[in-house]
Amino acid sequence: MHRRVRRVSTWLSGTAVLAAGALFFLPGAEEGDALPLTEAGAAAVAAAGATTPFVTVEAESGTLGGGAAVRSVKPGDPAPTKATLETEASGYSLVELNATGESVTLPNSSGKSANTLVVRASIPDAPKGGGITASLNLYVNGTFRQAISLSSAQAWNYREATTNPDDPSAGGMPYRFYNEFPVWVTGAAIAPGSTLMLKKDAANTAAVYDIDSVDLENVGAAPAQPANSVSVVSHGADPNFSKDSTVAIQDAVNAARQQNKSVWIPKGKYLTNSLVSKPLDFTGVKVQGAGMWHTTLYRKVPLPANSWRSQILVGSGTTVTDLQVDANAIWRGIGGTGGSDYGFNASGAGGWLLDRIWTRHIDANWLSGTGGIARNSRTADTYGDGFNINNGNTKNPDKLGLNITVQNNFARGTGDDSYAVYSDAGAAGTNGQLSGAKILNNTAVAPWWANGLRIAGGRDIEMRNNLVNSVSSNSALDVAVFGDTGHPLESATVSGNVLIGGGGWNGVRHGVRIGSPSATSLFPNAYTNATLTDNVIRGSLRAGLQIDRKNVNAVLRNNTIDGPALHGIWVNTGVTGTGTFTGNTVRNLRPGQVATRNDSASTFKITG
Repeated sequence: MHRRVRRVSTWLSGTAVLAAGALFFLPGAEEGDALPLTEAGAAAVAAAGATTPFVTVEAESGTLGGGAAVRSVKPGDPAPTKATLETEASGYSLVELNATGESVTLPNSSGKSANTLVVRASIPDAPKGGGITASLNLYVNGTFRQAISLSSAQAWNYREATTNPDDPSAGGMPYRFYNEFPVWVTGAAIAPGSTLMLKKDAANTAAVYDIDSVDLENVGAAPAQPANSVSVVSHGADPNFSKDSTVAIQDAVNAARQQNKSVWIPKGKYLTNSLVSKPLDFTGVKVQGAGMWHTTLYRKVPLPANSWRSQILVGSGTTVTDLQVDANAIWRGIGGTGGSDYGFNASGAGGWLLDRIWTRHIDANWLSGTGGIARNSRTADTYGDGFNINNGNTKNPDKLGLNITVQNNFARGTGDDSYAVYSDAGAAGTNGQLSGAKILNNTAVAPWWANGLRIAGGRDIEMRNNLVNSVSSNSALDVAVFGDTGHPLESATVSGNVLIGGGGWNGVRHGVRIGSPSATSLFPNAYTNATLTDNVIRGSLRAGLQIDRKNVNAVLRNNTIDGPALHGIWVNTGVTGTGTFTGNTVRNLRPGQVATRNDSASTFKITG
């Protein structure tokens, strides 16, 4: 049974948030820093975010042992100027184990037995890059249960390194510290109320273990093959990961398409490293796995990849459900040398569905076409966006970017915006305007690059009831256009979102940013038109909400801005347009900061 988790410890350290007056914690806050919610704020928190089959427990909410310590950053601390373990952690907090005997003990607060865990952690890179592997011991109710294998092979990239992004000696800034490690629990499931302890014993040889969080989930048995389906195994696919299954999977899809049947991918791990001429294409077929914990398509890209494409194509009439896609990619660059590529690349005028999928170590799930839906899914440790709704950056009737919905998904540790709407006009300005995109009830946790939520142009965009927690580099929410060829943002409604943190190390960023086309844009005189209502903007590491660039028409109504490090609302210099601000609450300001600062008073008129 899926559940919408309502413990703040699922997203931050703290206690439950259910009603007005309840306590809600800022990132890195102590017990004395709890802040009461208004009624509207409590309603937004209760509605925001995805309903998930797992419960997340933050490491910093646990019991420390043997000298383990919490590391954290919080609003009011010096604003970050580079990526750190703290800025990339959910809640901007982590537990560090750096000596034998240190541990953190966490409760199974999921309300049911947990036979799987996802441990989000970081261990050091190898001195010359490429990562290391080390174990960490798991105890249940104080008794050793198993060793968990961790690796930094797909972490520790170096921004602007002069050789490659995996080279620590090439002058780049280290970032992308964490990875998620799915674990099947050995022996009996961890019962409700039991404790699990992660401990650095003598056999655990990494110099330091930085623990961010643990997901607890009870995963059911794999189902049987559905009726009227074609099994990929019957076409030669190998569920035991010993030989390549790319051609066999495609053969099964082609046969199912001809026979008007679905495709069944049984329980197993399937190697897809064949250098075939094109990627897997699921267009027009329903492809079903045995569940995202049971069926994995693993891309073992020959590195350096030399432009080998490993994406999965999804076109009109396609449904993909109940499977995981993972890869050995080590840095970003779609189809490039690091092995990264899109997870699913969706298009088509006839609609498509992605449901209950789990993508890991991929680039974006690139979502175009008309009438597509991505729901009930999760993505982690990506090299690009989590879910990107777009118009394909092209003039193509199959890639219009119309009426696409992304709903009830969970993204953590994304390498670009966790959820984005991207409307590109093209160099000649002839690509159609994206419209009708909906991003609803999703959760974004700790993207290591870019924003939690982003609207970059479009018409009739809706972004409602999403939860963002802890953005390392940019803003929790960015509302503007994309680059010099981005379409204007004609209309967007942003409502009921809970936006925690933001204002990271990448230049001067804030909790929320509202911007506009640049002077060199194809549309330099266009205005950004956005309405933000009933959002909670909390714990920003700089200003709560900033309006910048020039042409902006913004309606801000009934929003709560709580505890920003700088001003509540800050209109930068040089902005033209209008602001209609009514019913907003700015609270818990720090000394010297003001609720609203308008540095463009003569050109940006605020009413209300």
